Amino acid sequence: MENRAHALVAGLFVISLSVAAMFVATWFNGDVIKRSDYLVVTNESVTGLNSQAAVHYRGVNIGKVESIRFNPDNLNQILINISVDENIMLTKSVYAQLGYQGVTGLAYVQLNDDGSEPERLQHDAQIPMRRSLFEEVAGSGQDLLSNVNELVKKMHLLLSEKNQAQFSNILKNIEKATGQFDETAKQLQPVFKSFSGLTTETESVVGHLDQLLLEIRHITARVNQQGGIMDNLSQSTEELAAAIPELHKISDGVTRSTYNLDRVLRQVEENPQSLLFGSPPPLPGPGEYGFISP
Repeated sequence: MENRAHALVAGLFVISLSVAAMFVATWFNGDVIKRSDYLVVTNESVTGLNSQAAVHYRGVNIGKVESIRFNPDNLNQILINISVDENIMLTKSVYAQLGYQGVTGLAYVQLNDDGSEPERLQHDAQIPMRRSLFEEVAGSGQDLLSNVNELVKKMHLLLSEKNQAQFSNILKNIEKATGQFDETAKQLQPVFKSFSGLTTETESVVGHLDQLLLEIRHITARVNQQGGIMDNLSQSTEELAAAIPELHKISDGVTRSTYNLDRVLRQVEENPQSLLFGSPPPLPGPGEYGFISP
């Protein structure tokens, strides 16, 4: 009877241990979480990234890396298979970057979303990978070192002995030009004083011009006022216009008198005795006594 009791206890212990082992195995494997697979594509290096590395979404662990391989159709591309919790909604604007854990050098996949395309990303879709901040800094540092190296070469060329001699000559010329400028400034001081006197005279002339303009305004006002010069000139013009027809009549009479006088003078010139005996009788016509046929 005692042996049966021991056997029953041993059987129950084995069963309990098996159930506990199955529970622990299931908990470690994480099979209770349903996952969705995605493919991360990159042309950059993935140093430090290994299979089973964590996948974070905005800092939260949501999955792991399943495999890393080269694209057989394009060896410049690296394909990273990841599986994430299917309850996490990834959109079409999601992208991946490499993150690093402390100083160990181990990398993980960091997913971020810029929100440009809010539509849900389908399973097995591709996710592009962008350069991480560390890679951007490293690339910028390499460019900076290249620029510094180029700058050092140019400075070495700039500070050659030949250029130093030219710089020395330039400094001497600048010093000489500065001395000449000082002398010129001293010579120009009397001219500046003359300019000061000229400015004073100019102000006086401007004052006289203002006074002259004021007098011109007064004269103009007097000329334009009623009964002034302009008004009298306007009346004289009207009277002259009225007298013009009379002048035309007088001119016509003078013209006629001049014509008659001219005719009389011609007659006197042709027959001067007419002044004493008068005008001769007219010549007889045809049929009259004394008519002479031409």
